[in-house]
Amino acid sequence: MTNQKPKTKIEIDPVRNRARASAPKGPMGRAISNGVDWKKVNGLVPTIVQDSSTGTVLMLGFMDEEALKNTIRDNEVWFYSRTKKRLWKKGEESGNALRVVDIKLDCDNDTLLVRAESMGPTCHKGTVSCFDYELEGDELQKLFAVIAKRKSEMPEGSYTAKLFSSGLDKISLKVSEEAMEVIHAAQKQTKERLIEETVDLLYHLFVLLAEKNVSLKEIDEEMKKRARK
Repeated sequence: MTNQKPKTKIEIDPVRNRARASAPKGPMGRAISNGVDWKKVNGLVPTIVQDSSTGTVLMLGFMDEEALKNTIRDNEVWFYSRTKKRLWKKGEESGNALRVVDIKLDCDNDTLLVRAESMGPTCHKGTVSCFDYELEGDELQKLFAVIAKRKSEMPEGSYTAKLFSSGLDKISLKVSEEAMEVIHAAQKQTKERLIEETVDLLYHLFVLLAEKNVSLKEIDEEMKKRARK
């Protein structure tokens, strides 16, 4: 019987893949701010935040004019707290910021829709969304986002953080080893084992990509280019 190596423990968190954000600035940003009917909303405009990649509604908050200006300026979402009576930046304590992709004003000029990329769970309870429903998503994106988070935070006891600490050569060697395991499973082992080894390979490949600051978005764009040829 062939000795089987233990399965790699893959850490999954409900976090989305990161990408470069770009909120409307200059005249466009001013047009959005000036377009809000601030008198109608008593100075606080309801703001829906939606995940830019999945369409999931993440949360609802309120912005005053200054919070909106800060959001446009920083490319990260700011709100006005009705209970604390102050401005607050999403993620100012947790680090789970919301990076703005775009901002739209509705037809009545009294509601904003912000499409954003979340840097971690949006809800204070640790869930992706503040709304209580089961979320479906791309497991590869979730995995890649967790790996990127481990690289940023480097938590003690994390296998992923240990890989990053070991350096590029060690990570590259692990990818090579896992590729050989996939080949071996394909030739000598079961379909189930092939699937398990493939997951291990993808995990270590994602660590390598994160180490080199390559995003899944860049991989996706390259695949789209090739599909058009």
